[in-house]
Amino acid sequence: MPTQTLITSSPQQISFVQQRPVISLCNVTKSYWIEQTQVIALHEVSLEVQRHEFVTIVGPSGSGKSTMMNMIGCLDRPTSGEYWLVSHLASEMKRSELAKMRNRYIGFVFQGFNLLPRATALANVALPLIYAGVGKAEREERARQMLELVGLGTRIHHRPSQLSGGQQQRVAIARALVNRPSLLLADEPTGALDSRTGKEIIDLFKALHQRGMTIMLVTHDPVIASSAERQVVLRDGRITHDGPAIPLSVLLAATSTDYEDTAAQGQR
Repeated sequence: MPTQTLITSSPQQISFVQQRPVISLCNVTKSYWIEQTQVIALHEVSLEVQRHEFVTIVGPSGSGKSTMMNMIGCLDRPTSGEYWLVSHLASEMKRSELAKMRNRYIGFVFQGFNLLPRATALANVALPLIYAGVGKAEREERARQMLELVGLGTRIHHRPSQLSGGQQQRVAIARALVNRPSLLLADEPTGALDSRTGKEIIDLFKALHQRGMTIMLVTHDPVIASSAERQVVLRDGRITHDGPAIPLSVLLAATSTDYEDTAAQGQR
């Protein structure tokens, strides 16, 4: 349950303010069937992310990272348990309601840039605002501001084919930010980039975090996983570590099946 904090702004004014997390997973389980076999992708997972946190989610293939991302992103619902997004019980919502929650509260960044090839950077970034019913003048102004924020103020009229991979990902990040979301959700955002360009994108995420953005980033890359202030390690659908980032030297020494032992070492 959310906690209450007593805030006194003056001797005459006292108010209780609910300190609510951006997301809260409460004993969430997700299972599905493959023919006659039940697969449990997440097993009684509980997790809270507060405003202005930067969290990386890491784990080997099949650990439940994508399932957790789909749950947090309102692309799927849990089999059991509760998921709260900005104080809304998303786990009980219909698909149409989940779509509205995604558009209002979440900005997505994926490994593939998913840009419209014939549209300019400005038009790509402004696209979510069309669905939000924002007028043309405001759409273009907000899209321009976001492109300047990610360092592409001089590339607003370029199409994706005229941009490098790193620049295309910056356009995708600007598009994710244009609706002013409560949560920026990134799934392997550097997977299609070389290491130097990937570092530039991670530096951009860090800069956005410094500006107050709440960020969750899924990755299999130990270097990127160690870049955030908080790290969540998944194994076999369970959280085995949730706390300060495990030292990079420990992660690099681990194999893809050693995450559970690695998490234990990181907590010592």
